[in-house]
Amino acid sequence: MNLSKNFKRSEFACKCGCGFDTVDTELLRLLENIRNYFNRPVHITSACRCENHNQFVGGSRNSQHKRGRAADIIVQDIEPDDVAMFAETIMTSGGIGRYSTFTHVDTRTNAGVVGWSG
Repeated sequence: MNLSKNFKRSEFACKCGCGFDTVDTELLRLLENIRNYFNRPVHITSACRCENHNQFVGGSRNSQHKRGRAADIIVQDIEPDDVAMFAETIMTSGGIGRYSTFTHVDTRTNAGVVGWSG
């Protein structure tokens, strides 16, 4: 089932197979903006996580993934830091995590950097 022009609900589903796939509309809008800006496919490596899966992957207790408000993404042929820098220009709230192989974006109500790993 398509949620938007470029994303399907299945891309957001919890990887454990529990069926949790609720997606925040602001997150979906943000990902569409990223997709359109870079004109490259956006691969979602992690989005919705149930409590058990979040614990399994070592997610934080207050992870926005558990609320359907976060996604870890890779934009084809674009460095994660470039994705984070662009996200910073369009986000008025939320969190951005800079990692060596992916970018974390979320739509939490308070802005800030959520993580960095070189």
